[in-house]
Amino acid sequence: MKYENAGDILPEELLRELQKYVSGKLIYVPSGDEKRAWGEASGYRDQLHRRNRMIRNKYAHGLTVSELADEYFLSLDSIKKIIYSKKNNNGYAAYAPTIDSAVQYASAGILEEWIQCYQQFTRKAEPDTRELGKDHLYFGVVKFPLRLIQTDGIEENRRQEDQDHLFEGPPLLIQYEQGKFYCTEQKELFAALKQRKVNAYPSIVVLRENADYKRFMKFYGTVLFFVGKA
Repeated sequence: MKYENAGDILPEELLRELQKYVSGKLIYVPSGDEKRAWGEASGYRDQLHRRNRMIRNKYAHGLTVSELADEYFLSLDSIKKIIYSKKNNNGYAAYAPTIDSAVQYASAGILEEWIQCYQQFTRKAEPDTRELGKDHLYFGVVKFPLRLIQTDGIEENRRQEDQDHLFEGPPLLIQYEQGKFYCTEQKELFAALKQRKVNAYPSIVVLRENADYKRFMKFYGTVLFFVGKA
């Protein structure tokens, strides 16, 4: 490999600093991007990790190895390796329809996957009706003031003793569109919270458009408090 005289290419100040450590020695300066792990530059490795987590969650919630192989176009052996391999289980977050589970996913930077699990495993939404968890932006899990949510179509007529199970469940999913907040998927939970006069509740804010995200961050991004893991 051809080498250059540092005195010919480096500023004098930088040369003097370098001489303190390697004066008279031949050194190699890496380009900066050659040490990246496989798949790191393209994001492919991250996609595989996300896919494998979803496969393990689906298996834990009743899908068979054969069904998973058909869904992901993988062999039965490949699915088994993903499910049972200790290496693949590193950093695995088991899904549960709870606030603590959502916080765990959010802390790992995979809140979108918690949304997908919630839609598929808890709400049992059909593939073509799972609006949340696809091409959206997310903010949370945060303590959200319920007074900001539009109340149109929300009825507060449930008996209090029938509401107890609701408070052991998931965070509230709130959509932010054109400057307003809506709760369209968990009206029962929202109505129960309002009836009990709960001021703030752990929530995930879902943003569809980039313009909504910018507006939300401008007015609310620095004033909402994140919920910590219990």
